[in-house]
Amino acid sequence: MGLALGCLQVEQSTIAIREVFGKYEDVLEPGCHCVPWCMGRQIAGYLSLRVQQLDVRCETKTKDNVFVTVVASVQYRALAEKAVDAFYRLTNTREQIQAYVFDVIRATVPKMGLDSSFEQKNEIAKAVEEELEKAMSAYGYEIVQTLIVDIEPDEHVKKAMNEINAAARFRAAATEKAEAEKVLHIKRAEGDAESKYLAGLGIARQRQAIVDGLRDSVLAFAENVPGTSSKDVMDMVLVTQYFDTLKEIGASSKSNSVFVPHGPGAVKDIASQVRDGLLQGNGAGL
Repeated sequence: MGLALGCLQVEQSTIAIREVFGKYEDVLEPGCHCVPWCMGRQIAGYLSLRVQQLDVRCETKTKDNVFVTVVASVQYRALAEKAVDAFYRLTNTREQIQAYVFDVIRATVPKMGLDSSFEQKNEIAKAVEEELEKAMSAYGYEIVQTLIVDIEPDEHVKKAMNEINAAARFRAAATEKAEAEKVLHIKRAEGDAESKYLAGLGIARQRQAIVDGLRDSVLAFAENVPGTSSKDVMDMVLVTQYFDTLKEIGASSKSNSVFVPHGPGAVKDIASQVRDGLLQGNGAGL
């Protein structure tokens, strides 16, 4: 009904191109406008001023001969002050932008290795944006932002990269495990050495206490029993220890002790008997 009466409404963030008998006349801003069709005036079309986004997938090859798919997102909008150029100079804006993105990506990525392309995504996006800004400004469009949202290598390449990464992590884990085991062995050896050191101190103190006890026993016996010498006391102590040893051996049902020739009657020469027994045992072994 509005068009029949020559009235037209232009939405917000949109402009309309008015023509007279097929020739450009004016740009209509948002609001209500009079377009008397009977006088040859008509609306040639509308142009959105909103920011639009175009996602472009471009397949190319890196410097190390790996094929990748680069996904770029271009955000652009038409400029109101250049609406005539934006409307009349381009037939398909999206295809034009896509062609420029293909050209820049395929000129930039082949100069980089695969790892470098991931690390320098911002440089790729900057190169695409600069080229698009320079080309599309002449057609009345502004490039708001260009993003490289993804770089997708071939599936076999991604699998190989993941295996390399996994191998590196396994190697690092093995190194850390070896270091941990090394520290554990060192600490265990240090603990064992400390334990043996303390055990040695205990044995030394035990033997010192035995010697002190024997000395006190010999001195006390010599004082209380006149006419006895230190040698007589030591012989008696040896005999006592000798019978204590036999008692302990006999009390055990699983004794592995080796008997040497002995005679309890010759207490004074017990040391000689032990020595002779050892010599006889060595001779029997030969």
